[in-house]
Amino acid sequence: MMEVVAYLSFFLTTALSYALICLGLNLQWGQTGLFNVGVAGFVAIGAYISAMLTTPAGEHWGGYGLPIAVGWIGAMIGAGIAAAVIGAITLRLRADYLAITTFGIAIVIQLFALNAQSVTGGPFGIAFIPRPFNALAENPLAFNLANLGLVAAVTLVVFLALERLVRSPWGRVLRAIREDETAARAIGKNANLFRLQAFVLGSAVMGLAGAVQGHFIGFIAPENYLSAITFQTWAMLIIGGSGNNKGAVLGAIVVWALWSASGAAMTEIFPPEQQARAAALQIVAIGVIMAAILLLRPRGIFGEEVTVSRHLDP
Repeated sequence: MMEVVAYLSFFLTTALSYALICLGLNLQWGQTGLFNVGVAGFVAIGAYISAMLTTPAGEHWGGYGLPIAVGWIGAMIGAGIAAAVIGAITLRLRADYLAITTFGIAIVIQLFALNAQSVTGGPFGIAFIPRPFNALAENPLAFNLANLGLVAAVTLVVFLALERLVRSPWGRVLRAIREDETAARAIGKNANLFRLQAFVLGSAVMGLAGAVQGHFIGFIAPENYLSAITFQTWAMLIIGGSGNNKGAVLGAIVVWALWSASGAAMTEIFPPEQQARAAALQIVAIGVIMAAILLLRPRGIFGEEVTVSRHLDP
């Protein structure tokens, strides 16, 4: 029984770290209509910055041994600054052009992490990342429950902050720009500035998620930040419900459960020499489930709610 609880705690901790990524993407796409396909890049930036700030000196830049909280704050700031620079150049693009650009940027970030060994540790990654509650590591149940409590608290704070923003005048401007940019400009709103703000804030949340994941696992490497993360996050948001923060969180838990279950099934069904090829079936399975949910509930499990004000019920 204790092993089951320990595993469920581990599972939920991982799922909630993806929920953070999904909340950031929901702000960008669900609220603002920004087609960001470079999610993995901003997650990687956050993970590497936090690791560099908190690890001891090693074969990578940084190694300052700072507290984990400082690393997480640095991850948000670093991912936000990167998003501000990237967004100032790319956010004038629309739809598929923005998607292609952000995808290319994510590939560049992953290749930089792979090849800049003196900065990022190269293909060997960064190890010995301090883990919260590491003193409890010998007790898997206590360790996983403690980390679940921490990640759940961080996710709740981000969720409540974004919910407040959604019901604020700022959030209403984002949706106005998403629905009819010309009308928003006609009433004096600077659409480019608001889009940049949403892009920076959403990317900062993604950077925080990358730091949370890196410290929970204790090791990061470039292959952790391939385009599969972007695919997973988009699947989570679409299945949960774009434009709804509750949908973003629920979608992350549902899709991660399906991803974990399908991975375990592939291990049992296919022999070891075939499992690398069989892993592609996980993406197929998620795609089929996504199509089925969209047929039954086109707006996802939780569709977008009509929001008037944070002071009024919708």
